[in-house]
Amino acid sequence: MRQYIDEIARLKKERNAVILSHLYQPGEIQEIADYVGDSLGLAQQAAETDAAVIVSCGVRFMAETASILSPDKIVLIPDIAAGCPMADMVTEETLRKKKEELPDAIVVCYVNTTAGVKALCDIACTSANAEAVIRSLPADKPILFVPDKNLGRNISNKTGREMILWDGCCSIHDELTPDQVTTAKAAYPEALVRVHPECLPEIIALADVVSSTTGMIKYATDSSANTFIIGTEMGILHPLLKACPKKEFHFASTEMICQDMKKTTLEKVSQVLKNMAPRIEVPQNIRENAVRCLDNMLAVKQ
Repeated sequence: MRQYIDEIARLKKERNAVILSHLYQPGEIQEIADYVGDSLGLAQQAAETDAAVIVSCGVRFMAETASILSPDKIVLIPDIAAGCPMADMVTEETLRKKKEELPDAIVVCYVNTTAGVKALCDIACTSANAEAVIRSLPADKPILFVPDKNLGRNISNKTGREMILWDGCCSIHDELTPDQVTTAKAAYPEALVRVHPECLPEIIALADVVSSTTGMIKYATDSSANTFIIGTEMGILHPLLKACPKKEFHFASTEMICQDMKKTTLEKVSQVLKNMAPRIEVPQNIRENAVRCLDNMLAVKQ
């Protein structure tokens, strides 16, 4: 492991590279990263650097987002097979067909989508700003929300805004059951329950707080509470323990592991910097429309 860490440090300097790690990545990947966070925030941070190369440790749509925001930089992904099943649940072809059926609808896409899908949408959202985005839209227009039906339903419940929901989900969050949460609450009755908005509405109803992964870390840091039950992918434990080493974190389910996120290894990061491949490149015509979609989101006041 030390060999790869030293080699990554050397190659990063030679390539003028910046390394990004999502919060669900293995702990050793988070440790060698320059920035650790959620997908959009990582891409924004990388765009502000003078790095010539971005190594995106996450899944493909995250690397695409980095490429969208940094078209002048080379974007590398350590494992090209690291995908997102939820992002793959909506394709350009199927979305075009649905838009033809709903010509008046405003199409809102979760950032967990491919660049091609973003290019076909009117506005994007993150798990943190989805409520603000939906509230900003004209009340007299129907909304098509893609691809996460759970996030869409949860935001619909909060805003009272009816939406046409795509039949997609994150299997990691969708498979968390109310029984698992109530069992965890019985085992740790003093713990606050924090879950991700990609969970089922029945899970949201059992939670004390619902937030993005970055929000979970901030809340745990700021809270006077010492014990938490977490309902999201288990990679978040590493940054939680770094931020709050004296606090206790218990997972509602120890099966919440994204295998795609775990495909990144130190050896692969070393190899991608050495070979300068595989690369992620977003065609200019797709990039322009995807940027418009993201810019519309960033223009929404929080």
